[in-house]
Amino acid sequence: MKIYSWNMNGIRAVHKKGLLEPFLTEHQPDILCIQETKANHDQIDLDFPEYDEYWCSAEKKGYSGTAIFTRHSPIEVINGLPEDIAAKYQLADSYGDTTKEGRAMVAEFEPFYVSTVYTPNAKDDLSRIPMRQQWDPAFLEYMDRLQQEKPVIFCGDFNVAHQEIDLARPKENRGKKGFTDEERAGIDAMLAKGFVDTLRHFHPNESGLYTWWSHFGGARERNVGWRIDYVMTSKDLIPLIKNARIHPNVMGSDHCPVSVELSVDL
Repeated sequence: MKIYSWNMNGIRAVHKKGLLEPFLTEHQPDILCIQETKANHDQIDLDFPEYDEYWCSAEKKGYSGTAIFTRHSPIEVINGLPEDIAAKYQLADSYGDTTKEGRAMVAEFEPFYVSTVYTPNAKDDLSRIPMRQQWDPAFLEYMDRLQQEKPVIFCGDFNVAHQEIDLARPKENRGKKGFTDEERAGIDAMLAKGFVDTLRHFHPNESGLYTWWSHFGGARERNVGWRIDYVMTSKDLIPLIKNARIHPNVMGSDHCPVSVELSVDL
């Protein structure tokens, strides 16, 4: 089975460009985790009868949001962070309340949980770093809690390049948004909890594997990009994962999809 994750930077825009249906037809994801939908379910008319759609939209119209499209009916779908975890951390700041921005959802299946996450952006002036230092451990605590019950696959836009190999120009960007020590520590913490960065599991030393490109200066054409979209899994699932890939040829967003394929049936 194939699990894909894609920050669409507006699902309505991707659909209007006529790029969503061809993507689904060509790649045939069993589960598609979407970030930055920028829409409520009732704002877009999709006709994909083979998929069940689950949406977690922001209270603010046209902002943030996540969704899961799946060919397999989940046992349960949970929107947002658990109340006790949300109360434990300071997840609201001057920009807004991240618990009301549709940033995380979980679908439970028999063999594992699947979560999609849209991590808050640190901002150019790094003014949301304090939020990241609350959000990252809050979300990780949730994933680790689920991991105590059954294996977890969580994927999405983490808004950080983990290592120098994960962006085209690490020296110029060190300490800037998306490549600060504070943000990178969030990925370190995930690995310390036993989660595996699936792409690096299969391609530990391969450079040029990017998932986001600036709109400026022909960055995508020149592959001057960043890897800020990930699929992380519990270690128990690694023997079942056949491959982990990025799909830079899929157009429609400033991000491209990422995926894993597992030798398991739902």
